[in-house]
Amino acid sequence: MKFFAISDLHMSTTSPKPMDIFGSKWVDYLEKIKEDWNAKVCDEDVVLIGGDISWAMDLPDAITDINTLSSLKGKKVFVRGNHDYWWKSISRVRASLPDGFYALQNDSVKFGNVIICGSRAWSVEGSPDFKESDRKIYLREVERLKLALKDAEKIKQDGDEIWCLIHYPPFNVKRENSLFTELFESYGVKKVIYGHLHGKDSRADLKVVKNGIEYLLTSCDLIDNKLIFIKESDNV
Repeated sequence: MKFFAISDLHMSTTSPKPMDIFGSKWVDYLEKIKEDWNAKVCDEDVVLIGGDISWAMDLPDAITDINTLSSLKGKKVFVRGNHDYWWKSISRVRASLPDGFYALQNDSVKFGNVIICGSRAWSVEGSPDFKESDRKIYLREVERLKLALKDAEKIKQDGDEIWCLIHYPPFNVKRENSLFTELFESYGVKKVIYGHLHGKDSRADLKVVKNGIEYLLTSCDLIDNKLIFIKESDNV
């Protein structure tokens, strides 16, 4: 079983929203992603998708977008991004998903010896876009992530690893500690997968190791519209 990741697919099947206005990396980007996906992923593998899945405003249209991934192999795990306005009720989202899709919200799911927990997160202190009005949401998202980590801890057994799938970067451009990174360290998280950042001006590295935790940025335009390989596990 192999684990891969990508994020920020920004699909818009029902009401097409051209993404190529944001640059050449977005020209036919979904077809490039699907081609690479088909070349790498097997049925038993897992693909983590770090939010901003669909531009849709309501759930039925978002499910139409998600269904375009149904023909791709592997199990798909995703969290909500800041543009996933269609994601309002987690119970409705889960009831509408095709087989093999897993939506995380303040909880976790286990594959072999890897436990994936997830939540949206939020902009952190010290980020250019962080305002005082963000503080309340930031603190609320910290509590939600804590719920996800507690859920992962409940099912953790000897030899298991806990990974976190979030949308927002968990630290600012200086990689300073945040309440999110402190949570990851206190719960022994091994890897954090995130997205949200785009373009050549994002000033972010695709891989950062901070206090023993591997942080992986997987926004599709920054990884050339190819799935990032994370790990292979023999424990299925």
